[in-house]
Amino acid sequence: MERIEYAGWKNCYRLANKQIELIITADVGPRVIRFGFIGAENEFKQFSEQLGRTGDDTWLIYGGHRLWHAPEDMTRTYYPDNQRVKVKEIKNGLRVIQDTEPTTGLQKVIELRIDTGSAKVLLNHKLINNNLWPVNTAVWALSVMAPGGTAVLPLPARGPHSENFLPTSRLSIWPYTDFSDPRWSFGKKYILLTQDKHKSTPQKLGLLAPDGWLAYARADHLFTKKMSYQENASYPDLGCNLEVYTDGEILELETLGPLQNVEPGGAIEHHEEWKLYKDVPVPQNDKDVIKDILPKII
Repeated sequence: MERIEYAGWKNCYRLANKQIELIITADVGPRVIRFGFIGAENEFKQFSEQLGRTGDDTWLIYGGHRLWHAPEDMTRTYYPDNQRVKVKEIKNGLRVIQDTEPTTGLQKVIELRIDTGSAKVLLNHKLINNNLWPVNTAVWALSVMAPGGTAVLPLPARGPHSENFLPTSRLSIWPYTDFSDPRWSFGKKYILLTQDKHKSTPQKLGLLAPDGWLAYARADHLFTKKMSYQENASYPDLGCNLEVYTDGEILELETLGPLQNVEPGGAIEHHEEWKLYKDVPVPQNDKDVIKDILPKII
């Protein structure tokens, strides 16, 4: 771990092993602004015109990986996280602590631990309720991926008609979602969504998948994120623990924890595991996912 300047921010922290590195901003956040192989491209999108800025009155996406609270609400969710955060060293990683949001009474914390011998990172996202009353919310972890790749979204377990007479799963579809858009590809077991800089219309989809993982393939690299899943819990957005979003600039891989009543002084947590791989082709269909990606998830 080392303290560095990065992209115009004077106070950043770099976590690295012999394979990968993460850069976490301390001037704004909590935010992981870079993740990738050492010496290689950032797997995350960065918005160049926003880099190095601090103190803005409105929310800025910046890029990278962030922590939100769900369900989405323009007033509550988009609190401008443009101020300094506290950074503390922990074993193999960092704890990044935001001041309590004055408009919500919630405090965001992200703990990151880098594996010493592989391209793996463990994250714990935490929301602390510092109000005098309970709050019903869910942890929402969003990774803003660099453009030009394809996301993989696993469908819940499939089965034969002869043994399944009732529905077992559902999709959450936003009003702007358009399945005639060629960026979507639907297989029997997986949904693919491609980011295309020439198509600016937003697309979004969510579902409940007990397997709890998402993947993004781009430029021979594969980024995977697995989440902690709670059976029989109530999840946001009509029951979603996994969501994908894209527009003309980005593609987001989003995981969500269950909706919970958080008592005053209480907290809820949500875990992710990131892994990064080289020499993985971009999938075109279920067969490609099963051959090239699924063995890395299991």
